[in-house]
Amino acid sequence: MILSKALRVFLLFLMVCASHTTRAETHTVIVAPDGSIGSHFQYWEDKDANASIEAVTALPASSWQDQPSGKATMGITESAFWLRVPVVNQTAERLNLVAELAYSQLDDATFYVFSGDRLTREYRTGDTHPFYPRDIDHPNVTMRFHLSPSEEKTLYIRVMTQGTMVLPLRIWKEHEFYEAESYENKLHFFYYGSLAVIVLINLAVFLTLREKLYLFYSLAIFGYLVFFAAIRGFTFQHFYPMHPDLHAHVLVLSMPFLAMFSLLFCMEFLKVGSHSPRLKKALLGMLGFEILFFLFSPLLDYNTAIQIASLSAFVFFSLLLIAGPISWAAGIRAGVFFTIAWSPLTLGVLATAGRALGLFPENFFTEYAMQIGSGLEAFILTLALADRLYREREEKIGAQADSLRKEKARNDAQDRLTDAMTHDPVTGLPNRNRFEWMVDQQLKMDPDGRYMVGVTRITRLKEINRTLGLERSERLLKSLAEQMTELAEKLPMVHATIDNHGRVERVYQLSGDSFGLLVDASNTSDNFQSINNALKQLAEPVMLDHLAIEAHPRFGAAAYPQHGNKASVLIRNAHVGLEMAPQGTFETGFYSRQNDIYNESRLTLMSDLREALHQDQTSLHYQPKVCVSTGQVVGVEALIRWHHPERGWVSPSEFIPLAERTGVIKHLTRWVADRALRDLKTLLPHAPDLSMAINISAKDLVSAELKGLFETRLRCHGVQASQVTCELTETAALVDPEKGLQALNALSELGLKLSIDDFGTGYSSLSYLKQLPATELKLDRSLIHDIDTCENSRVIAETAIKLGRGLGYRVVGEGVENEESASLLRELGADMLQGYWVCRPLSLEDLKSWLETRSEADLKTRFQVR
Repeated sequence: MILSKALRVFLLFLMVCASHTTRAETHTVIVAPDGSIGSHFQYWEDKDANASIEAVTALPASSWQDQPSGKATMGITESAFWLRVPVVNQTAERLNLVAELAYSQLDDATFYVFSGDRLTREYRTGDTHPFYPRDIDHPNVTMRFHLSPSEEKTLYIRVMTQGTMVLPLRIWKEHEFYEAESYENKLHFFYYGSLAVIVLINLAVFLTLREKLYLFYSLAIFGYLVFFAAIRGFTFQHFYPMHPDLHAHVLVLSMPFLAMFSLLFCMEFLKVGSHSPRLKKALLGMLGFEILFFLFSPLLDYNTAIQIASLSAFVFFSLLLIAGPISWAAGIRAGVFFTIAWSPLTLGVLATAGRALGLFPENFFTEYAMQIGSGLEAFILTLALADRLYREREEKIGAQADSLRKEKARNDAQDRLTDAMTHDPVTGLPNRNRFEWMVDQQLKMDPDGRYMVGVTRITRLKEINRTLGLERSERLLKSLAEQMTELAEKLPMVHATIDNHGRVERVYQLSGDSFGLLVDASNTSDNFQSINNALKQLAEPVMLDHLAIEAHPRFGAAAYPQHGNKASVLIRNAHVGLEMAPQGTFETGFYSRQNDIYNESRLTLMSDLREALHQDQTSLHYQPKVCVSTGQVVGVEALIRWHHPERGWVSPSEFIPLAERTGVIKHLTRWVADRALRDLKTLLPHAPDLSMAINISAKDLVSAELKGLFETRLRCHGVQASQVTCELTETAALVDPEKGLQALNALSELGLKLSIDDFGTGYSSLSYLKQLPATELKLDRSLIHDIDTCENSRVIAETAIKLGRGLGYRVVGEGVENEESASLLRELGADMLQGYWVCRPLSLEDLKSWLETRSEADLKTRFQVR
């Protein structure tokens, strides 16, 4: 209320200072013969707003204030204002005239027409009354009347309004009024049509791009459109003519509505948050105020709402006016457009607000200033948005072009990577991945076909590499690949495919020294003879730097569907076939399940063996060794036996090599040593001089646990170390000669005896053998199994026996199968015999019975000892 009173005092002061009102005699509006009509009136302020027409007509001339311009702005007031306009027709014709107060926001206007002292018409209108019926279908306050030639009438007009009292009075000839209205309507149609087009275009852009900037702008322009249509009275005239109470609310609500979305547009358009946090806070604060005003304005009286709206518009537009230069200074291109666009709009708003508050006079500029400014603002910002859209489009096109370039570069890199991943870098041939894909695709396309996967391995490649070097080795490999490709091109049964680059693929490199191809067996009419001839050519020496190099390729094959139904299985089986001997005249080894030594079940054998040792499911059998000269049983060799619950008896030759490769041999040796020494303890009462032989492997020999194992077990079972013999092969001792010799010396220091097993099968170094602390040499069965029928075998066996005895070893002939071999070994000087002729391996209980029932004379008799 204090603010309202202050404003009123201030406005009254401005009105007094700005107006040129004087007390004068009545001025009559004259309609001259030349057609001109004056625009002036007199007014009287009814402060109590309760004067009657009778009281007003009786006022003395001195009470009236003259307004020669015909336009007056009284500001916001609760007074009623009376206008007095005498009109005289000085023409010779009857005139139809229109009295117009060209301000649509007047709440209540009552026209009184006097002819002399007689009231001839009373007409009441205003925007607090239903729009229809009106004298003229026009949003301004108008009334029609007529004058006969030389006739004079006096118009009294009483006006009250809750908003700003703006009184622009003009007397028109009727046809001139309609002409002017038609011209003005065209301008309004162009203006509102332009705004509507801008709204629709930006809505369409928003719906296309889904960028909220264009939605904010279209809603802000829509707010301007509604505001100007409401303030000009068009919304009241066309949309709700029978609801005058709605008119004031629409006008008031349109102000915070356009402000809210203008603020949102400004923040989005200028990106104020990225360069000016303080400006963003100010705009957000103003936005919050406008939202609250929008929500609560229906609860306020019209005068208060208009005052708040006008003052907030001043702050709001001033704030947006400085937002442009701040953004401009921060390097935001949009700030230039925004500053240029907002300047005329701000000036128009200030002029309109000043006119509404009564600060500025009523004239064409103050009446249309905001519309002119908003039109310029909308046009400039539309250009700015078009520029922004164009730049964004150019940026997107550039980004898309850059993306396409990057995508092309990625695709090229991907192609190169794929090519590197699917081709060998030396030969350029497609690799195993490509081969497997091709084979699987072909088998899927032709599941009923007959195919063969063939593989070739260059067996001497590592040797050639070490001899000639990597560079020449790669040249040789490339030459072989080219030769394979040339040979494959001449064979129609070799399957060919074309890659994405148009290259024909026939030969594939499966690994560094292996190659593969797919043969369509149904396309072969010569029983693979042409392929066999090609493989023979491939096996011929290759010329490299004037050297004829034999690559020694080997060939293997597996058939579909007999040997597998997918590429990986067929390739695996073809590699297995490569290790099988070729059959007949063919150069290729064909896969056979019966001869597949790489059975998958062997992979689980070691886990089963671990479990068997843990569950004590293995057993030991013992094979005696007898002295040739006395016939006495001098020792037994512990031999492990394993009965698998599913596979039955598993040969030691099958699981012991696997145990050595997987490390299970340590557990096996520990179990055998413990069980053998325990059984020796039970055998000694039956044969006090009996010794126990235990086999150890190369893995055991280099283990730090071997010496401790025997120490613990000898002490645990109370057996003398001299009664235990460790047997190891000559090749086992040579795996790591230095560590092997240290380990054997450590065992010898414990008192254990050492025996060299399978002598004659390896490549022994005699100089190394003489260093071993061994006392026994066992001739391998391969040396003596045919000494009774083969002179060369007898000579070799005799030489080995003499060598062993010469080195101080006792010589044992093992694998003795018949009496002839036994007698011959005795004659050649062997010390002991072991084999089926003496006794088969026996279980512990059977061995005890055998020892009790046989006599020393048995062997002497069999040898015919004299």
